[in-house]
Amino acid sequence: MNSSNVATRDFYTALKERRSIYAISNEQVASDERIKEIIHHAVKYTPSSFNSQSARVVVLLGDKHKKLWDITTDTLKAVVPADKFAPTQEKMDAFSAGYGTVLFFEDDEVVKGLQEQFALYADNFPVWSNQSNGMLQLVVWIALEQEGYGASLQHYNPLIDDKVKAEWNIPASWKLIAQMPFGKPVAPAGDKDFQPLEERVKIFK
Repeated sequence: MNSSNVATRDFYTALKERRSIYAISNEQVASDERIKEIIHHAVKYTPSSFNSQSARVVVLLGDKHKKLWDITTDTLKAVVPADKFAPTQEKMDAFSAGYGTVLFFEDDEVVKGLQEQFALYADNFPVWSNQSNGMLQLVVWIALEQEGYGASLQHYNPLIDDKVKAEWNIPASWKLIAQMPFGKPVAPAGDKDFQPLEERVKIFK
């Protein structure tokens, strides 16, 4: 993976500067080929339980990205009262204004196969699957941030699942987990408060 154009920041700084960025534009910050490299690297090297490699990713750019948020808008209009839809429309417009969206899936066929193969842990595999996907989401999020993109994590599944699968011919066994719209930040994230670490971490020796 070519890292010559990655900002020279250490892991702690990258993790700290990753924030939920909602005000984004469609101005290109990194090449589409670079985005492809990021996704491939993240999917290949993010760990998964029993090395299941059950995560699946779809990247939507340009008109495909906008189509996703049109689908989401139309779906939400069917469940949100018209007189209360304005805030939702603002969110949809903000996401659509970005450069692209990363869709995160888990392949249920892989998960079910592990449940059958290791029956003793059957109840755990869906949980581990989601945990692995969460790690992948963070890896992609940090990598996009390092390239200069801002992103946020959204969860309009399962409302949009069927339409998304139909639009992009997604295999039936792929379960949509999250959506990550990204683009060039046009406004910073707000202030963030932190709880005392002494209340959240215990170390024994």
